[in-house]
Amino acid sequence: MSRRRPSRFHGLLPVYKKAGPTSHDVVDMARKALRERRIGHTGTLDPMAEGLLLLCVGQATRLQQYLLLWDKTYRGEVKLGQATTTYDSEGEAQEPSSIPPELDRDALDGLAAQFRGEIEQVPPPFSAKKVAGKKLYELARSGEKVTPEPKRVHVHDLELEVAEPDLLSVEVRSSSGFYVRSLAHDIGVVLGCGGHLHHLHRSAIGPYSAEAALQQELLQAAESAEDVIHGDTWIPIEDVALPFPDVELNSTAANRFVHGQEVVVFKTSVEDLEKDSSVVVRGADKRLLGIGTVRAVLARGRTLNIAPSMVLDTSSSITAKPKEQAGDLP
Repeated sequence: MSRRRPSRFHGLLPVYKKAGPTSHDVVDMARKALRERRIGHTGTLDPMAEGLLLLCVGQATRLQQYLLLWDKTYRGEVKLGQATTTYDSEGEAQEPSSIPPELDRDALDGLAAQFRGEIEQVPPPFSAKKVAGKKLYELARSGEKVTPEPKRVHVHDLELEVAEPDLLSVEVRSSSGFYVRSLAHDIGVVLGCGGHLHHLHRSAIGPYSAEAALQQELLQAAESAEDVIHGDTWIPIEDVALPFPDVELNSTAANRFVHGQEVVVFKTSVEDLEKDSSVVVRGADKRLLGIGTVRAVLARGRTLNIAPSMVLDTSSSITAKPKEQAGDLP
């Protein structure tokens, strides 16, 4: 059996997905452009949706589970007056269905307040969420009726505006695992008129912005991997922003950490860390070594015991754009 060729590139590629392709289609575009197989993403966008798709390349695929913890920001439109089976405009009509009520500012604010904060949300019946090892859309298409379990999610911000009598504009910032399609459906249920998602745009994932992403058509047109890697949108793995504070190790501690050993960090500048907190671990040269878990906080927080929870292969030859060409993080 032949071994897979090691990845040449390690980092993040923000791509602006257009409406139409699946998220997997965009991953395939990147695999073709970069001639790399080891590529994943940090959250599916439905085919009808557009906006930011954050691709992980090479060793950055090992960061996916942590990048998924970033909040996501969306803009969309909810069509009132008709619920659908898929909770979006591609599904078949179902109840409820009636003329939408008139909504003034107070009514909109009261409606939005019902969906802010920590809420229980039921995923759409047509989604990639798995139940008993099968994706919900696979079960739905086979005619098997399954009621997904509600999931606790957090809605940090939600703003609603009337765009047309039967159309609400929505802007929401939420935790990972939140479905804007379910929000659209649930708004229709609360109003009693039915509703579904008419349009969706993902504008940000944590600090990564759709405005700073590589356009899908440029990814498709790339003639070589260098066209992508040396562009302003490519983020080398050492510059990846993660949702945890950074801890820097000296060379001795760094060597212990990458070999799976617990390390002690003195006089850390990071405050308010508790036992079991996650930290981004970097070497003295700022190179990303992996993710650590705080096992103990000593001396009034000035000393940390950190155990490796994920270690990158620092022996790999990592190809990244030259520092003088590096763009700012979006």
